[in-house]
Amino acid sequence: MIIIENEQDKVSIDENINILIKKVIDICMKAENLEMEYEVSVLIVNDEEIRLINKEHRDIDKSTDVLSFPMAEFKNGELISDEGDYDLESEQLMLGDIIISAETAKRQAMEYGHSFEREIAFLTAHSCFHLLGYDHMEEAEEKVMFSKQEAVLKEVGLTRLR
Repeated sequence: MIIIENEQDKVSIDENINILIKKVIDICMKAENLEMEYEVSVLIVNDEEIRLINKEHRDIDKSTDVLSFPMAEFKNGELISDEGDYDLESEQLMLGDIIISAETAKRQAMEYGHSFEREIAFLTAHSCFHLLGYDHMEEAEEKVMFSKQEAVLKEVGLTRLR
């Protein structure tokens, strides 16, 4: 299950964006062969709200484009522990939360010369792979993670030029 909440009013988020976010998350999960039922929560906020969340959780007092808050423990797509992160009632693995700043996404899309949809898809895939235990702190990790992101964007038809 994918839950999307738009908590901002600075950028128009229509049903097509919600469909795109769900599609990207589903493709990421299929790419990682995650066959169990899962739940991901996506919160779309403005720059000020993501700045407050970033300050509260990461002690960084500035806005950012996307934040990931994993609930299950993964390492490079492999589930290490789901203890305490499994909803027995719905039988779903609680993967975590994705928080996207619509304002920053719109600004970055303009800066990079591609569509808002492509930027939202990129940020969703990027955050989703963080939920699945991927990182980009080292060059080798970055190559793996970015390759996976590009494959997802290609599958939804949103390559670099769109």
